[in-house]
Amino acid sequence: MSEPLGDSTGYARAAILLVEDDHGDAVLVQASLSEAGFPDQAITWTRTLADAMDALIDQPRCILLDLGLPDADGYSAVHKMVEAAPDTAVIVLTGRQERDGIEALAAGAQDYLIKDAITGELLARSIRYAIERKRAQQTQQQLREVRISAAEQARLERGLLPTPLLRSPGVTCATYYRPGRDDAVLGGDFFDVVETTDGRIRAVIGDVMGHGPDEAALGVHLRVAWRTLLLAGAPDEQILPTLEDLLRAEQDAHPRYVTVCDATLVDGVVQLRVAGHPAPVLHCDGAVRYADVAVGPPLGVRIPGIETRDRWPTTRIPLPDRSSVLLYTDGLLDAYALDHSSDTLGIAELVAAVENCVREGVDARTWLPNLVGRAPREAIDDTAAVVLTVADGR
Repeated sequence: MSEPLGDSTGYARAAILLVEDDHGDAVLVQASLSEAGFPDQAITWTRTLADAMDALIDQPRCILLDLGLPDADGYSAVHKMVEAAPDTAVIVLTGRQERDGIEALAAGAQDYLIKDAITGELLARSIRYAIERKRAQQTQQQLREVRISAAEQARLERGLLPTPLLRSPGVTCATYYRPGRDDAVLGGDFFDVVETTDGRIRAVIGDVMGHGPDEAALGVHLRVAWRTLLLAGAPDEQILPTLEDLLRAEQDAHPRYVTVCDATLVDGVVQLRVAGHPAPVLHCDGAVRYADVAVGPPLGVRIPGIETRDRWPTTRIPLPDRSSVLLYTDGLLDAYALDHSSDTLGIAELVAAVENCVREGVDARTWLPNLVGRAPREAIDDTAAVVLTVADGR
């Protein structure tokens, strides 16, 4: 008698479905299974493909399938069984025709055995290998799916996340983006950077309230609308009101608001219009500070008695050569807010982190990986950030 498969592997406890219409052949296979250490209660014998399909409810780990069933034609039994039980190993039982076995493998079986040559040892080894081959196939399929999904997400990111549109070397730009949701491509945060035909550098960063796919889609709409308005030559004072009109048009049963910081770099000055958003962090003349700006309400929030043209006043701050502007969403603040009961909400800590980058001589174009990598904790919210740096002689 051959050595049993052994309970330590779990194979001897594996449920086996035998599909064989010939009584004599079935008895021989069952005897070989018994020799291999499989208990009788682990074996289910059916004579037809239809009965075998019903027996799949018991979730066998391996199917021993005869090719000559009365209700199956040729290799249709293999195709149907593989389709019905995609996670189960299939071993085909055939006559002395090697071609039958090869074609059975091509149809999806993990192995084939010639009936006249079956022994307990051979059957035990074949079942073990077939189960492991099926497991390996499933692992490979999962890896392929992960790679395909990663490639699709990368393509989506390239298509939906903006590429800064800068034509001249006077201002350099660095960006960072990370959605808060697991396996997400985009979150509700958005950003963009555009150099207009008159040489102004325009930048926007925003945060849609919420964290789902609807918020992510709305963020894309607003970002594309912002760039379209700029390229179409819309007046600066019309940008935020038009975005709010778009937001209102896109609202569903769950109203949302959006915080935005809209920046313009022109003639040694940064002009800021802020709609409920954290103010930028500025690095000017060697000093780092949180910008003191006038803040209007978020888009979608109406304040009675205030005209639209007065809702988002412009703050103008000198921005000499070699200055940098850090625009960000609250995901970056969250990463620095060690104590949410504190009034700073991470602002003081973020400013100190930027000061540390300056003190260490870190180039502004590499601030973002330093700021994200050194943050006290990982943000759970969406995070977007943009650093704009004015070169000498701008």
